[in-house]
Amino acid sequence: MTAVNDTKFQPAVFLLTGIFGQENIYVWISIPIFLIYVTSILGNSLILFIIKTDPTFHEPMYLFLSMLAVTDVGLSISTMPTTLGILWFNSREISHDACFAQLFFIHSLTFTESSLLLCMAFDHFVAICNPLRYASILTMPRIAKMGLVSLLRGVFLNFHLPILLKQYQYCQANILSHSYCLNQEVMTMACSDIRVNIIYGFFVTVSSVGLDLLLILVSYVMILKTVLSIASHAERLKALNTCVSHICVVLLSYIPGIFLSVTYRFVKSSSPLLQNFLGNVYLLIPPLMNPIVYSVKTEHIRARIIRVFVK
Repeated sequence: MTAVNDTKFQPAVFLLTGIFGQENIYVWISIPIFLIYVTSILGNSLILFIIKTDPTFHEPMYLFLSMLAVTDVGLSISTMPTTLGILWFNSREISHDACFAQLFFIHSLTFTESSLLLCMAFDHFVAICNPLRYASILTMPRIAKMGLVSLLRGVFLNFHLPILLKQYQYCQANILSHSYCLNQEVMTMACSDIRVNIIYGFFVTVSSVGLDLLLILVSYVMILKTVLSIASHAERLKALNTCVSHICVVLLSYIPGIFLSVTYRFVKSSSPLLQNFLGNVYLLIPPLMNPIVYSVKTEHIRARIIRVFVK
């Protein structure tokens, strides 16, 4: 009898959802989403190619940008197979192990990106507030260590997710509202007590991503204070202009994630379509927009891209 009862708690797969309620136009929806993936991967790959092949870009700001580009490519690759699989082939099933692996990579790369954005904020802070010591503070070995710590931090803070989720039993209501797996949704599918996951996940998010955002804000307060003390109006504008690209990327990275977290944790009556939309914005838009923002707002990168295509 126990074996019979246990079967209802262990569905073999989760069922992913594409665009909620829009199944009849999946083919048309797949076109812009496919173009977003292709543009994201090619755009970030172009940034990496330019930085790697041109020695003039071997500077701290551009090295951090290359790390960010690698992270964005990883995020795109992590979500692309299941998203396009649903839109093209209606392949909604994903095994538990594949789902846990996917959410581990998504969350680890998201945390890594947050750390890299903090590193880039520190780069701007040193360049504007302490320019005479810039070269001695941001040395190549130190930049490499900062990038490695960012990656290890993302992995370390999320390695528990597959382990905890694998211990749970899952109910028959196993339909996820996104085209990929996210921890905050998968854990709600469990019939087991998930308080440890909720408490630990909240603590890790606040103490890492939340702390990163706070430190970024503090760095820009100090940058603004330094800029306002500059006598020349032209120099003030020049200093602030160097930060515009990073500020845009920070907003693109954090705002969708904050809205998605608030929707899951506090807005119980939110529609599946809203959650689906926020989830797609959260993971599709930053990898797409980051190379575009830096290409448009950074003169040296823009000029180098033009030289690549116009010879």
